[in-house]
Amino acid sequence: QVQLVESGGGLVQPGGSLRLSCAASGSIFSINAMGWYRQAPGKERELVAHITSSGRTNLADSVKGRFTISRDNAKNTVYLEMNSLKPDDTAVYYCNADTVVTVSFQVLRDVWGQGTLVTVSS
Repeated sequence: QVQLVESGGGLVQPGGSLRLSCAASGSIFSINAMGWYRQAPGKERELVAHITSSGRTNLADSVKGRFTISRDNAKNTVYLEMNSLKPDDTAVYYCNADTVVTVSFQVLRDVWGQGTLVTVSS
């Protein structure tokens, strides 16, 4: 089957930077849009950044100017570059692929990774 595996989370001081990666593995033919979501303790999951297969991006207002989303279609990988991190950015960050087509042309919708924890604290 298809799996999304996030990496790059950790503890960082306010003002610091982290780069998250999400690699999709399995018998993948194509992936449509991908995104990063986050969920802080006691809060609902929210969209952080979104990128289409052609590279068009959309970011939440709270991270504009600080975060950048990019993808490498050849590697089936999406990245989230996070700069000027704030304590409010502390959350579990999840990777999502909205539509994955496998080599056998099975269509999988709404595929999620297991999440990676980002903690911003001094």
